[in-house]
Amino acid sequence: MKLFFDARFTRFPHHDGISRYGSELLGALLRITRGTEVEVTAIVHDERQLANLPETPYVVLANPVSAKEPFVAAELNALGADVVFSTMQVMGSWRRNYALVLTLHDLIYYRHPLPPRDLPAPVRLAWRLYHTAYWPQRVLLDRADAVAAVSRTTADLIAQHGLTRRPVHIVSNAATPVSPLPSRPSGHDARNLVYMGAFLPYKNVESLIGALEHLPGWTLHLTSRIEPKRERALRALVPARARVVFHHGVSDEEYARLLDSATALVTASLDEGFGLPVIEAMSRGVPVAVSDLQIFHELADGVAEFFDPRDPADIARAVTTLTDAEVWAARAGSAPGKAAEFSWERSARALLELARDLHTQRRS
Repeated sequence: MKLFFDARFTRFPHHDGISRYGSELLGALLRITRGTEVEVTAIVHDERQLANLPETPYVVLANPVSAKEPFVAAELNALGADVVFSTMQVMGSWRRNYALVLTLHDLIYYRHPLPPRDLPAPVRLAWRLYHTAYWPQRVLLDRADAVAAVSRTTADLIAQHGLTRRPVHIVSNAATPVSPLPSRPSGHDARNLVYMGAFLPYKNVESLIGALEHLPGWTLHLTSRIEPKRERALRALVPARARVVFHHGVSDEEYARLLDSATALVTASLDEGFGLPVIEAMSRGVPVAVSDLQIFHELADGVAEFFDPRDPADIARAVTTLTDAEVWAARAGSAPGKAAEFSWERSARALLELARDLHTQRRS
């Protein structure tokens, strides 16, 4: 079986959430299919993307946001594809001769329609128009033989809004287990908070900064890259005598060091399809304080401290709970086990089983 993995949304030189999802899932898929009848080939649009992917056979096809995208199926037909999996739902499919699995990560942009600024202007306009109604999503998803959702929360939303007639399978996001766990003193008195993520409005970083008014002596580390204009706007909100450090992007090693010296990872998101930084922190034994959202309960029930993301005082309350040494130690001790419930290998096996079933159905 020739299984093509659409990795054209891989970012370089640094991953974003969808990019890391594709890279880690592809790596696990390559490992479990080694020595089997399954031939896995990655699809990229720029060979520079390979630096952020596992070592893999690959083909170079058109950029997925180019005018050539509707006709990409002809090239995959010629390459003998049996099954194609895409980490997004926008892959072209006209006249395809193979089974197709499309991925839906979340429905965030129906409620928060501002698109990422790094997309071309015509794509941003199309993005806004696309998210004014659900029917375009239904058209896209129904072109597939099956739909992958990255969480039970997203699968529930797909069902709630009737977004597809196709079967929906969970191919979950995950974090790579950390072994051995870092040896570090209790962080209950570290008074360091770490945020990893974008600075789009729905990420609600403003509330994290506002919570510092109630957390004297604490430092908030904002690790991601940020546009100067957005940074100036957030700096203007920092309370007097509070400390916010803008790191403007960090390496994986730097991020790990920040987490290991923190009391908690925090996120005040108003919406999420998964929340990879939450799982990554938990896998290192770092407690998390997060918005009271369905997805974060799916990821971290029994481990996280939950708060009202629109209430800075409540954020501070949740963080302060973790200054109790016994509470902090209990959360840190249980976090890796909870994170391990989400596994790249388990997700890759779910995808492989789905691909084999679809291939069998088409052959018969």
